[in-house]
Amino acid sequence: MIRVVKCGGQVLDDAALLEAFCRDFAALEGPKVLVHGGGALAGRFQKALGQEPVKYEGRRVTDDATLQVVTMVYAGWCNKQVVSLLQADGCDAVGLSGCDGSVITAAKRPPKALSDGRVVDFGWVGDVTPSSVRVEFLQLLLDQGFTPVLCAINHDGAGQLLNTNADTVASSVAAALGAQLITCFEQPGVLKDRNDPSSVIPCIDRASYASLKADGIVADGMIPKLDQAFDALEKGAASVRICHSGDLLGSGGTLIRK
Repeated sequence: MIRVVKCGGQVLDDAALLEAFCRDFAALEGPKVLVHGGGALAGRFQKALGQEPVKYEGRRVTDDATLQVVTMVYAGWCNKQVVSLLQADGCDAVGLSGCDGSVITAAKRPPKALSDGRVVDFGWVGDVTPSSVRVEFLQLLLDQGFTPVLCAINHDGAGQLLNTNADTVASSVAAALGAQLITCFEQPGVLKDRNDPSSVIPCIDRASYASLKADGIVADGMIPKLDQAFDALEKGAASVRICHSGDLLGSGGTLIRK
């Protein structure tokens, strides 16, 4: 069984967490694909350049200037840092953006209606689906013993780069490969009380997810993470687990069920 592991949150911005995660990922047996984000680091770079990050419901608005920053951060620094750490740990990793080998194409997101009724143009943001993934290219790399490391920068096939949510990328890749999906970040799972790391919700299904959102327990960036987890299951992923980056080789966290 192929595993697709998504690493995000503050992990990529914390050297100790990232090094430990890469060691565990390298030790994960069998064929595997890593998808990473880098939003926290990108936001810091934006502010250093005098840009103010803009998000709606956990999604980043991407204008021309923002696209340049996230491409440099995701496809540049983050991707190559992760690949170099994995190589040091004996994992023969290959770093890719969506335009490399056209491994992932994306469609520019049209203006979207938010839950409060506002309509937002997200700019150079791309949406991907399992059919966007060039499965035979990923399978070729896996069959040759390479581990693909995918960032969240994709393209439309006509020369335009697009910023895609990394959870969406991981969900689509896992569904396309029929893989297990493990989403890792700095928390031990989905929390009932975000200030209490011991309040992990062990299992979430569609009904409980609706209640958690209505009660405000699940909000902000956790919403797209869970949306994509359910989408992955609906479209072909074998299973989904959300956990702390240090629990990759364990079994803790939150299981997502249809």
